[in-house]
Amino acid sequence: MSWIETVPDDEWSAKGDLLADLHKKVVDPTHGRVDNIMAVHSLNPRGLAAHQNLYSSAMAGTASLRKVEREMIALVVSLENECHY
Repeated sequence: MSWIETVPDDEWSAKGDLLADLHKKVVDPTHGRVDNIMAVHSLNPRGLAAHQNLYSSAMAGTASLRKVEREMIALVVSLENECHY
């Protein structure tokens, strides 16, 4: 758990349309919850949207790396950091 105050997963829809819509984009379908790295933005939905857009842009990338290469880099970094996402 993060030490930063967050909106609990089951309360995102009650906090407004923007946060409810973002929840659908950032919830981990395997674990059924929002990873802490995204949940820390739950009190600031515009910040969460910006983080999600940055992530999406990084993974969509540029012509310099193929998607499979970006995914491989993300996998290696996650394994090295011992995180599941």
